[in-house]
Amino acid sequence: MSIAKVLVANRGEIARRVFRTCRDIGISTVAIFSEPDSGEPHMMEADEAVLLSGAAPADTYLNIEAVLAAAQETGADAIHPGYGFLAENSGFAQAVIDAGLTWIGPSPESIEIMGSKIESKRLMDKIGVPTLHSVAVNSVEKIGFPVLVKASAGGGGKGMRVVRDANDLAAAIEAARREAAGAFGDDAVFLEEYLDAPRHIEIQVFGDTHGRVISLFERECSIQRRHQKIIEESPSPGIDEKTREAMGEVAVEAARAVAYVGAGTVEFLHQDGHFFFLEMNTRLQVEHPVTEMVTGLDLVRMQIEIADGGRLPEQQPTMTGHAIEARLYAEDPLNDFLPVTGRIHRFRFSDREGLRVDSGVDDGSEVSVHYDPLIAKVIYHSATRQGAAEGLATALRQAHIHGSTTNRALLTRVLESAEFLSGETDTHFLERHDLESLARPLSDERNERLAAIAAALADQAHERSQVMVLPTIGSGWRNSPSQLQRRSFSGSHGAHEVAYSLSPSGFDVEGLGSVRVVREEPHRASFTVDHADYHYEVARYGEERFIDSATGPAHLTTIPRFSSTGANEDVGSLHSPMPGNLIRVEVATGDEVAEGQVLVVLEAMKMEHTLRSPHDGTVTEVRYEPGDQVEADAILIVVEAAG
Repeated sequence: MSIAKVLVANRGEIARRVFRTCRDIGISTVAIFSEPDSGEPHMMEADEAVLLSGAAPADTYLNIEAVLAAAQETGADAIHPGYGFLAENSGFAQAVIDAGLTWIGPSPESIEIMGSKIESKRLMDKIGVPTLHSVAVNSVEKIGFPVLVKASAGGGGKGMRVVRDANDLAAAIEAARREAAGAFGDDAVFLEEYLDAPRHIEIQVFGDTHGRVISLFERECSIQRRHQKIIEESPSPGIDEKTREAMGEVAVEAARAVAYVGAGTVEFLHQDGHFFFLEMNTRLQVEHPVTEMVTGLDLVRMQIEIADGGRLPEQQPTMTGHAIEARLYAEDPLNDFLPVTGRIHRFRFSDREGLRVDSGVDDGSEVSVHYDPLIAKVIYHSATRQGAAEGLATALRQAHIHGSTTNRALLTRVLESAEFLSGETDTHFLERHDLESLARPLSDERNERLAAIAAALADQAHERSQVMVLPTIGSGWRNSPSQLQRRSFSGSHGAHEVAYSLSPSGFDVEGLGSVRVVREEPHRASFTVDHADYHYEVARYGEERFIDSATGPAHLTTIPRFSSTGANEDVGSLHSPMPGNLIRVEVATGDEVAEGQVLVVLEAMKMEHTLRSPHDGTVTEVRYEPGDQVEADAILIVVEAAG
């Protein structure tokens, strides 16, 4: 192989994924990293790493000159773009080629045509591939409502808005343009016909420089939030063999129409037996691991070999078993899916056959406000779809994820739901279900109460291990008992007070009676209640306790014995949910507002977030202006409640 050193023009889990294959085939690697990513796993795993000064994507991962300078500085002879950032930028592809480097991706011409949703649909119409009706933003009357405002460049749900009423169209177009410009450097948008309940199915294609194009079967990507996939699988449970073959043939024809080289994905919407071309992603997809699991192929290796002049296999690959991937995001589904920044204290999945975890974080990683909140992809392969769903749900339940809030509970409950297990999925799956039920904590009230007992046991063992005298006497033991020892914790189900005493008969807990302690260590606790055994691992970070068990995780915060006093915050204060840039302020001091009315728009993690009034009332204070950078939890606006 002539490629000797690959620079990955990306970050996080996809950079680590490419590095893994490069190590396997003996290719040296170069990472680029921004200032917020200093010390993060992807820069530590490469053979060399180059700092791109700055934090914002425009100054770092989207800075073509800086990326090429890093390649020149390190002597890299090839560049892999990963996905996102510059992966579908034809100008970047051409700049790499002009610099004399090997571009591990399709030609700039293919990216130019298929990377534009507008141009690609025109081409598909010309070659007879079925498409959804789309029009310019000023021609909505040609397709009517509801309509989808859609960015022409990029993907990942960014620059997309569903509009059901003409009064909301202008604001949706404006917001989609801003979001698309920030994420892809291109603010072009168009309007597309909106289907009621389609499946989102995509075909993985590969082309080589010798004219061969093949299909590597489909992936079902219908479980989405905000038009962003969160669960993908292969094969699709919703199409028959005839439809699978037809979609594969159309996808191959679409790729041949632009002389496609490398990995690409042709996406379709499928409804009522009909499928429609949606777009082509001219890059490796986030969800490519499910295809790797069912085919046994390494798609990154295939990309590198094809860029080096290699040929695709003559024999058509086959599928074995079923694979499902869940995207683990640092976000709060119960708070409008707002991204959550902060430290990941611990990130561990147990080793088990069939499980694969592609992660962008390790213990101690920081979730940055500057980038997408995807922290890992968790994939499970099994002989059957039922086995894959059960294995993935179990792996998520039992993982140790301490720190930032994630969508783990939502993913787990979707995988365990009867409707998902029956294969009845479409892009409106989450809209049909009660989100609060799906995303509620994995530990119910009783399990959280038992976790609090485990935390109390572990805490007293920890304290006992720190003392210098009489370490064998348990906390709570008295020769002449007078009152119970008490430890209090708050969790998702409220406050839990553990009132206990130690006696020769065991560990007596108020409300439970005698609890037989089997194991009591600073980080572990096992006990028996009513002939049932419970085993927990307990981690402490300041006042926070993360308790893990076979039934799922619990997150508790210690309640101090003596509450502190402090100034009361203004009632009606609207806080910033995360650090970000204030895009718009819709009100001024003295304005009358209604509950739910938009007050400000905040940009963070490559997405716009709308913050609304908590109640009817009067704006008494506006603390920031558009363009201001705000910190997490900053008070933006104060609304005095009516009456």
